[in-house]
Amino acid sequence: MTISDVPAANVCLALLHYPVYDKNRQVVTTAVTNLDLHDIARAARTFGLHRYYVVTPVAEQQKLAERVIRHWQEGWGATYNPKRKAALDQVRVIAGLDDVLVDMTEAYGRTPRVVVTGAGERGNTISFGALSELCRDRGQPYLLLFGTGWGMTKEIFERADYVLPPIKGPSEYNHLSVRSAVSIILDRLFGERE
Repeated sequence: MTISDVPAANVCLALLHYPVYDKNRQVVTTAVTNLDLHDIARAARTFGLHRYYVVTPVAEQQKLAERVIRHWQEGWGATYNPKRKAALDQVRVIAGLDDVLVDMTEAYGRTPRVVVTGAGERGNTISFGALSELCRDRGQPYLLLFGTGWGMTKEIFERADYVLPPIKGPSEYNHLSVRSAVSIILDRLFGERE
């Protein structure tokens, strides 16, 4: 199977560690986690996305992420778990959202449309089904943007072309890990149906 055969080859995912809110609505930079690196890379690979960007401006966090990724791409890690290597091959650690947009524009020859996710209701919402249909246009790249901490800042939402509705369960509790949210959303957008 070539990349052009993959349903979501024109879609990338970014996990934003800055600017995001903490629980007190202060703008912060969150830490990159090993679980997010591995699990989101595996989900992105499973659903055929082109790239997974880990976005942090902190040089030490970038080095840490690169070291973890390199462990599974080279030497013992690569031979011990080739499937993990395949998932992590598509990960790029990058300093900021603007850098992601430049990289995608260079790769696709066209500016990506930015789709944000969040736990709250917002304007400019697009349904999962409508976005799935839009993503079938291979000539248009899309960036699915996920936040860490207590969510992306208002300014990030203002830059978005589309906002996906929040994931809701039958209870009032609504505090999924970003890894869980990514998997659910990718399945809704690109998963095979019975």
